[in-house]
Amino acid sequence: MQKKSLETFLFSVLGVAAMGLVLVAVNFLTGTVKLRADLTAEKAHTLSAGTKAILRKLDTPVKIRFYCTQVQQASPETIYLRDYARRVEDLLAEYKQIAGGNLTIEKLDPQPDSNAEDSAKLDGVEGQALSSGEKFYLGLAVSVLDEKQAIAFLDPSREPMLEYDLSRAVSRVMKPERPVVGVMTPLPLFGAPGNPMMMQMGQGGQGQEPWSLITELKNDFTVRTVPMDSDKIDSDIRVLLVVHPRDITDKAQFALDQFVLRGGKLIGFLDPSPLSDRSGQQNPMMGSMPAKGSSLDKLLKAWGLSFDTTKVVADLNFKMQVGGRNGQPSEAPAFLGLVNEGINKEDMASGQIDSIWLPLAGAFTGTPAAGLKQTVLLQSTPDSQLVEGFLAQMGGESIIRDFKPSGTSYALAVRLTGKFKTAFPDGKPDEDKGATNKLDTASLKESQQDGVVILVGDADMLADQFCLRQMQTPFGNLAQPMNGNLTFVQNAVEQLSGDSNLISVRSRAAQSHPFTLIRKMQAQAEEAYQSKIKELEQSLSETQQRLSELQQSKQGNQRFILSPEQAAELEKFRKKEGQVKVQLKEERKRLRRDIDALENRVKWVNIAAMPLLVSLSGLGLALYKRKRTSAK
Repeated sequence: MQKKSLETFLFSVLGVAAMGLVLVAVNFLTGTVKLRADLTAEKAHTLSAGTKAILRKLDTPVKIRFYCTQVQQASPETIYLRDYARRVEDLLAEYKQIAGGNLTIEKLDPQPDSNAEDSAKLDGVEGQALSSGEKFYLGLAVSVLDEKQAIAFLDPSREPMLEYDLSRAVSRVMKPERPVVGVMTPLPLFGAPGNPMMMQMGQGGQGQEPWSLITELKNDFTVRTVPMDSDKIDSDIRVLLVVHPRDITDKAQFALDQFVLRGGKLIGFLDPSPLSDRSGQQNPMMGSMPAKGSSLDKLLKAWGLSFDTTKVVADLNFKMQVGGRNGQPSEAPAFLGLVNEGINKEDMASGQIDSIWLPLAGAFTGTPAAGLKQTVLLQSTPDSQLVEGFLAQMGGESIIRDFKPSGTSYALAVRLTGKFKTAFPDGKPDEDKGATNKLDTASLKESQQDGVVILVGDADMLADQFCLRQMQTPFGNLAQPMNGNLTFVQNAVEQLSGDSNLISVRSRAAQSHPFTLIRKMQAQAEEAYQSKIKELEQSLSETQQRLSELQQSKQGNQRFILSPEQAAELEKFRKKEGQVKVQLKEERKRLRRDIDALENRVKWVNIAAMPLLVSLSGLGLALYKRKRTSAK
């Protein structure tokens, strides 16, 4: 009996030891293989197709030196940065796994006065001062031969952009030349020289500085002016910005057409009601007349889109306040201040932008032509409508009073991708004869590769007055961004001028799930509110007309005395006015009750419903197993 017990004990010990060895061996073998499943709906933790394409195209060894300070004493700051650093390391490991032997990752700890710190400074990685006064390094440098791109500090607030920043750095070291960006516009984007004669006469005449957009673009690109009457775009121009192409000729549109067909990237800023264009205000006899709108009618028609140069988009959800009479702010529903709901958060050009201003912007309508795919970058809400551009410039009161939501989300900025076909099938237009050149057989008819065109329904968004706040300081003039307008344009140019795969690299930002039902209820209440106001104003107008008729029917010596009919009419209107105010008050109460009830239901679902469902599922499973056990 004792012998049998001893054998059982020994076998048990040996079995446990064998199982432990097996687990260690399996853990060791599987630890060398990085496998994980991304269960998020938006695949936020999976490398995008664009990043994979960039890494798989590497044909030269690329080295990434990752600098992260390994601090001994933990603090809330260092713990936060170290956690972020681990996520960066995980992402770099994924890059390594896709790129294989063409990507080397070197991890360095830049302690004070160490060789690693000297290396970080040479690579352009900067230490950030902590509250303790110590420096914390968290950055990286990507290098290929003599080319180098550094991210001086990996800011945790830019974590959703981390994949894009890394992929852009890798793409840049592989193609280090500065791309050429062309700018075609009748507006003074590059500045304007002063008038010496007017300056001597004391009548102004000072020159105009270049727009900040041009200054920023010159930091990263070679920027070149393209005349508005060009009949051909230089072949070395990679991206062409067309800003407010007022009165553009067919010959110039043909040049743009051929530029797109041969693979050039086009960004067009059209405008139905340009506030930055002073060309319509040069005749003193005519007064201040609005400038003409701009479009690319021939090209848009070939691409399947339309752009009405007489209408602008008004949106009650994005309305802004502008200076009104006597300096008092007034609501302007056609001056759009777009927030997250109107910005495509899935696209890298706009994914990290939370505010864009579009003063008097137009809408793109229609269906893209066969072979083209449309991505909406900026849009209005369904609580919007198209209004006359001239009326929108006069003020917003009449627009709000007569506002009728269309139920349509208008596209304010779109990107077209795919195979483009020419807008000039008969060849280059012969403008001298008002026809096309029948002998032209060399012009392109269709793009061989997928092309990209970005269209924006506003050009004023680029002007300094609509994107920068100027501040006077003891050190000179300081310009601070008021919104993400310039960032949006720079992102678009960066994407189109770099590796085309960067376009498909999307943000890792957490998805936003707003209470759309609540917003819809508020919009409906706003619509009902405006309807009641119009009803009240109409009633007031009818009453005043009735009083006027009664007044005219009276004799001259009785003009200033109210008749019984007039007094009864006034009393009737006052009662009706009071009834409408009571109705408005009750409507607001009902809206508040409905919103509160909806929020409470959502809270209870989050707090109690899901745990209750899990508990009931567990109890059901336990009862089912118990029933099966009893049956045996």
